[in-house]
Amino acid sequence: MNIQQLEYITAVDNFRHFVQAADHCNVTQPTLSMMIKKLEEELGVKIFDRTKQPIIPTPIGRQLIDQGKVILREAGRLNELARHYNGDLSGELKIGVIPTIAPYLLPHFVQAFIQQYPEIRLHISEMITERIVNELKTGNLDVGIVASLSDDPALQEIPLYKERFYAYVSEKTMLYNKQYILPSDIEPNELWLLEEGHCFRTQIQKLCELSRNSTFGSSFNYKSGSIETLMRMVDRNGGITILPELAVVELSEDRKKYIRNFQFPEPTREVCLAVNREQVKTRLIDVLKTCILAYVPKQQSINR
Repeated sequence: MNIQQLEYITAVDNFRHFVQAADHCNVTQPTLSMMIKKLEEELGVKIFDRTKQPIIPTPIGRQLIDQGKVILREAGRLNELARHYNGDLSGELKIGVIPTIAPYLLPHFVQAFIQQYPEIRLHISEMITERIVNELKTGNLDVGIVASLSDDPALQEIPLYKERFYAYVSEKTMLYNKQYILPSDIEPNELWLLEEGHCFRTQIQKLCELSRNSTFGSSFNYKSGSIETLMRMVDRNGGITILPELAVVELSEDRKKYIRNFQFPEPTREVCLAVNREQVKTRLIDVLKTCILAYVPKQQSINR
């Protein structure tokens, strides 16, 4: 048994396909299959049920794969400890970012990070919170940039900053003439929301005390994963949408006239780094946090 074989069975478990797993591991499919076969013969058990499509682990295979992931993480920790001792900042950092944070935060720190840490290779993907959580648990991501999660024993949160929510209102609405608004002032039929699956949508539903079955518009149902698209819908068609603070910072002065504050206490969300409690890239995640916070404090209203 060796580390390489554990990487192969983990890849097959992730992709549920031998060819895709082999591509991921940069080996040929026959090589990967042969190495897994040797491991099965050594252990005297079948790790995968090859009669099923897609391929699935056998019951004992599931246990072996899960234990193999623990061994791989611990092996990675050895490398990380050695790098830490040598002052080495290099390697890969796989980051998942939710779509309501990515366009407003990433452009401000990524270039500085690359210049400051050229030996660290960033792999950044936009994905909803649920997928980030799953990918962190399977080890496919090293860190997520998310709004604060509910307690999950497998994950640790590292706070970054808090940001307020604002209403973006059309001139056609009654709220346009108000300086401060209450969540109860918002008419559900006038509210443009992100599609299901976005944690920001869930936060807004809770803020406005909307049920999952609330009807938004009687003859038009629109699903979007983009805050910018929702603002354009407000601009052209009227209504209201809710924005996080960094999105407001990015607005032109012409568009800021449509921004309205919520009455105190203002609704907020906490943005944090989410990591697997067993992750081994502590130093890389620390420099990521430092680089993000080097930008965030410049926005005076963020860290009050």
